[in-house]
Amino acid sequence: MSRAYADLAFTPTVRAWQTRMGSRAAYARLDGPVDRHAALTGLEAAFIAARDGFYQASVSETGWPYVQYRGGPAGFLQVLDAQTLAYADFRGNRQYISAGNLAGQDRVSLLLMDYAQQQRLKILGRVRLIEAAQQPELMAQLQPTDYRAQVERAVVITVEAFDWNCPQHITPRFTEAEVEQAVQPLRKALAEAQEQVRALQAQAAFRASPPAAAAAD
Repeated sequence: MSRAYADLAFTPTVRAWQTRMGSRAAYARLDGPVDRHAALTGLEAAFIAARDGFYQASVSETGWPYVQYRGGPAGFLQVLDAQTLAYADFRGNRQYISAGNLAGQDRVSLLLMDYAQQQRLKILGRVRLIEAAQQPELMAQLQPTDYRAQVERAVVITVEAFDWNCPQHITPRFTEAEVEQAVQPLRKALAEAQEQVRALQAQAAFRASPPAAAAAD
């Protein structure tokens, strides 16, 4: 965990619970480093680019948290620079709960999962909502190719902190594309085996029933 993430996540109440449960000493080392490690690196950028969805948490003006799954083609959440993420906000069921929450309270939390590799990346940030007509160039950059969905706005996130979370208790799950990639060698081996079987069957049939000309000789 980075110093930046600990500074935001470890509130006085959280620290009191850590003390009570005996884990405060293990996390106290995060209070010291000068480098807060708040900038995304190539490792985080590559992980984000491979994701086709993430969980997003916002908070309403009445204090209720709201978690929504945002999905799209892989890479629709883009890294603009080491401190900035953005994605195209596609039209959905038009409830606008996340948009309303983020317009009033700009804090956001993202949870990005790779179930197959048992990895997860947590991101804390602040949001700016940019309507499609305001910055058409940005909308064009964020619009995924060959993805039929109406873009209503851009969600631009200034990263405040991130953390690679422990893989413990992540149940491995696989997408259709990951399953297809895994079974492709098996499909190839099966096709080759079937071709060999057909060749052997043809040879056996030839031996059992030689051509008439050969029989006459």
